[in-house]
Amino acid sequence: MKIVNGFEAGKSALQRGGVTFDQLPPEVQQRIEDTFGRDLTPTEVVNRIIAEVRDKGDDAVMDFTGRIDKVKLKSLSIPESEFRRAYDRVDPALVDALNIAAEQIRVFHQIQLLHSVKGFMEQGLGQLVRPLERVGVYVPGGTASYPSTVLMSAIPARVAGVGEVVMATPPGKDGEVPPSTLVAADIAGVDLSFKMGGAQAIAALAFGTRSVPRVDMICGPGNIFVSLAKKAVFGEVAIDGIYGPTETVIVADDSASPRCCAADLLAQAEHDALSAAIMITTSPDLAAQVNKEVESRLASLERAEIARRSLDARGCIIVVDDMEQAIELVNIYAPEHMALMVRDASSHIEDIRNAGGIFIGESSPEVLGDYNAGPSHVMPTGGSARFSSPLGVNDFLKTTSVVALSDDDSRTLGPAAAAIARMEGLTAHARAAELRFKKGDER
Repeated sequence: MKIVNGFEAGKSALQRGGVTFDQLPPEVQQRIEDTFGRDLTPTEVVNRIIAEVRDKGDDAVMDFTGRIDKVKLKSLSIPESEFRRAYDRVDPALVDALNIAAEQIRVFHQIQLLHSVKGFMEQGLGQLVRPLERVGVYVPGGTASYPSTVLMSAIPARVAGVGEVVMATPPGKDGEVPPSTLVAADIAGVDLSFKMGGAQAIAALAFGTRSVPRVDMICGPGNIFVSLAKKAVFGEVAIDGIYGPTETVIVADDSASPRCCAADLLAQAEHDALSAAIMITTSPDLAAQVNKEVESRLASLERAEIARRSLDARGCIIVVDDMEQAIELVNIYAPEHMALMVRDASSHIEDIRNAGGIFIGESSPEVLGDYNAGPSHVMPTGGSARFSSPLGVNDFLKTTSVVALSDDDSRTLGPAAAAIARMEGLTAHARAAELRFKKGDER
């Protein structure tokens, strides 16, 4: 990993480029040409898929699944029998682990619900809080299985009281969904599940098809085409956010364990070649030790090549003068995950303004946040922690304002409302208000 010295140099190293969705690796661009018979941008691909799914429904979804995923399907629905078979194909120890994780996630979000969401009615004004009726959970898949994402997305929706949770996940080359994903869906309380991925899945959830019910919100991470599709359907449905490559910033001083720091950086780097694994430290000695540990551990990883590409392209260790500079760099970068491995770590929490999640001390590694600590691992990326939050029960709730004023209240507020309405040229508005406080007028 490259070592960067000084606050200004560190600030430059953490500079984010503009978000672009139209630059793809050559092999992906070639697949687009092979599939659509012409050179299209990702945005053009997504717009075309959405239009066809909106027009042709299930037929378009299955057609694109065949053309893009190379899987021929007779039905999008995943039958109950597949869920029963999934338990026979998953190690009981993994089932136990998923149940433990589910309980931790459920308890955390139940507490969140109690403490952060309340309706009220005071002095004729109030607010009702109600859950969404139907939510779509997108779970990446195909060549991999991510049961943790099922738990982290579906359980908060369930705790919020969502009426129906619908899962979409792409099938593998054999036309099957990984059994661990199905077990997780069963544990999380998913109601309906469909074999579909990519932009076609997002379109089906947003507009509905013969098989797939239309949802009110779509949540969950995905590739560039999923992200673009979520952007495109926003307004037809709600979305949780647009997610990019994962990222972690570790802030450490000379009390931190070089082995723990290196292990956590590598855990982040192995996600994806575009992941960002960054450490900011006040100790030059720790920087050198961590760099050495990373190099010595890297070769033993199953995904060593991916981790190496990530570290070379986006990883770095920044050495600064003090904790004030370290935390200011964190707030500028606004990372998805932020780990504090310093003395008296809890004393710095209030200073961190921009981060999706804060992990305090070496006993709270980000990897536990990924799987079973409790809060959802669906977190803001790409600097969006400046203005957005991790997925939680609030995302699955909506509020309705209630106005129930007394006659006296209406007479008190009416003249001011009428004055504003007349200034805006809305005579009917003004008269509607005046009827409530002018004596002798018709009602």
